[in-house]
Amino acid sequence: MMRYGDPAHLLPWILSNPQRVGRLDRAGWQRLIWQARNADLIGQLEFVLNEAGVLYAAPAAARRHLAVAAQVADKHAQALQWELDNLHEALLPVGVPVILLKGAAYGAIRHRAGRGRLFHDIDILVPRHAIETVEVYLIHAGWLGAHTSPYDERYYREWMHEIPPMEHKNRSSVLDVHHALVPPTSGIRPNAEVLFEATTPLAGPWPQFRVLSPEDMAIHCATHLFFGEFHKGLRDLYDFHTLVSAHAPEHAFWGRLRERSQLLGLERPVADALRHARRLYETEVPEDSLRTFTQRTRGLWPGFLRHWLFDQVLRAPHVSAAEGATRMAGWLATVRSHWLRMPVPLLVYHLSHKLMAHE
Repeated sequence: MMRYGDPAHLLPWILSNPQRVGRLDRAGWQRLIWQARNADLIGQLEFVLNEAGVLYAAPAAARRHLAVAAQVADKHAQALQWELDNLHEALLPVGVPVILLKGAAYGAIRHRAGRGRLFHDIDILVPRHAIETVEVYLIHAGWLGAHTSPYDERYYREWMHEIPPMEHKNRSSVLDVHHALVPPTSGIRPNAEVLFEATTPLAGPWPQFRVLSPEDMAIHCATHLFFGEFHKGLRDLYDFHTLVSAHAPEHAFWGRLRERSQLLGLERPVADALRHARRLYETEVPEDSLRTFTQRTRGLWPGFLRHWLFDQVLRAPHVSAAEGATRMAGWLATVRSHWLRMPVPLLVYHLSHKLMAHE
């Protein structure tokens, strides 16, 4: 738990208990706004402060920043609805279920995790056997493949869990089309059929769209974060905190979360997410659940090193939250991400190619 006066973790300290803003001076407010903006969490901060009825405590300049953030978030939410309308129309003839992931799912079901959130792209998951057909229909609807080199095309199509990003030729909206949760080269192969079996169809105008079960949604969020490079780590961890907190009072939820994590082979990222969400956002996690996850997920990295690395990279990308080793930790997190995604021979080949390409 953070104590008052720790600037490195000011943003999650306030998000976890917005009443604490009463203890901030003008410099603290300035630090909070800049951390929230750089962490892509300023819209969520405005929503939380507004909901708690403490916006009045903010200085006038801070209120102006927060008001603009709320307006931008509303525009993003409206744009997401429009994009989902167009995407549903484009994929309806394919006749396969389409799972909305991450921000698109939060926005579509009006989840708390989507309140104040900015939507930079849309992520979907489709059955592996339909990926080529889905891509063809998307191209016909105006989504074109991003400019990639022949090597990048091979990288995505042979080694990754998604095709190259697609961008709409008129609206510049970005679409990531997945056929799995993690790269197959990682050695972890969650059964996508298990995911589709537990999805819920959306009511209303998008019957082809589905969303993951609450447990699978939290598992995917944790996996996306702890397999990644932590560019938006604090925001993704806040998503996880919000997803889990919505069901924290349900005793059965924790059992289902353990069972699904084990079934999908993704217990380790969930354990990491639970541990650090509780540390930073004070997420209510039952001790027995956290203990069970921890005991089942002993890794190769020493515990103190993992804690240090995640403590460094799960910070707002602002000078007020950084330490001398934060930049080095970010580099190590990038190396770790690649190491998790592919075996050593392929990793050496990939990094060597990237190094040669930049010379």
